[in-house]
Amino acid sequence: MNALASTNRIDGRVSAGWFLGLSALLLLIMSLSALGLGAMPVGWRELLALAGRPFGLDADVSEQTKAVLFYIRLPRVVLAVLAGAGLAVGGAALQALFRNPLADPGVLGISSGAALGAGAMIVLGSNWETASNGALAGFAVPLAAFAGALAAAGTVWRLSIGGEHDAASTLLAGIAVNALAGAGIGLLSWLADDAALRNFTFWTLGSLASAGWEMLVPVILLVIPALLRLQRQAQALNLLLLGETEAGHLGVDTRRLKAEVIGLATLTVGALVAVTGVIGFLGLAAPHLARLCIGPDHRRLLPGAALAGALLLQGADLCARTWAAPAELPIGLLTALLGGPFFLWLLRRHAGGREC
Repeated sequence: MNALASTNRIDGRVSAGWFLGLSALLLLIMSLSALGLGAMPVGWRELLALAGRPFGLDADVSEQTKAVLFYIRLPRVVLAVLAGAGLAVGGAALQALFRNPLADPGVLGISSGAALGAGAMIVLGSNWETASNGALAGFAVPLAAFAGALAAAGTVWRLSIGGEHDAASTLLAGIAVNALAGAGIGLLSWLADDAALRNFTFWTLGSLASAGWEMLVPVILLVIPALLRLQRQAQALNLLLLGETEAGHLGVDTRRLKAEVIGLATLTVGALVAVTGVIGFLGLAAPHLARLCIGPDHRRLLPGAALAGALLLQGADLCARTWAAPAELPIGLLTALLGGPFFLWLLRRHAGGREC
């Protein structure tokens, strides 16, 4: 650990401050741009006028503009920040847990389990929605997706008990659950009619269009405490990188740590995927981007990955809303299309021994 701390003092402390500060500034600019740009443009003067209202400044802004900003765009901007940060931090924590740079929330079947739950509700849940008199219609798919994510992660956890929850057995159990969920998704696609199949396909490609304050509140209450708790485990994750035996000798309860990290990552990613649909790439690439720039110390890596993920998703969502306006591109498609080549470039740069 002394070597890790020394490396961070030499290479990471100043660069970490610059990276975190620059990322936060770019995220603020991107978020303000996302508030102003769209099918109904909102100028900087109107944004500043609305921002000054709590301070008693005059705000001559139409009611229509206020409604667009507060009930459509602001929830979407908040969800983009929250989802980007949550997926990235979940990916960074799982990469440390498995000591595998290719690990992401998908390895535990979280995303595929959520997709299976959402697909079951979209294709087979019309009778349930009718029985509920439409009271839970807006929450039916997110609730089913969240339940599917928790069920998939729980199954992985139970299947890996024989291997005492070591990384290899957990990864193998994740592969098995992903395969089973994939088979279930294929069966639902075969059973679905044209309308249900279209809705299910669009959901699996990811979107932030469902963002609203009623749906955001429970997500915030679940995700933010989980992210804060993961940050408190940063030092333990640093020790785990040395190996489970070494971490145990240094006082880390590795079994408890693994259970907590998997549980928090499942809670975070499951809650977010339930609202946004499946958004790939972020949980894998954002931690790598932060790690290349500020090093492996999770005390800095986790907030760095959160900012990088939020910035990437905010930018992708802005492109999804504006490139084909008034239509909207699936955000998961954009994150893969734009992020894949960038990630390959980062890997090539890293393989050449160059740093950010």
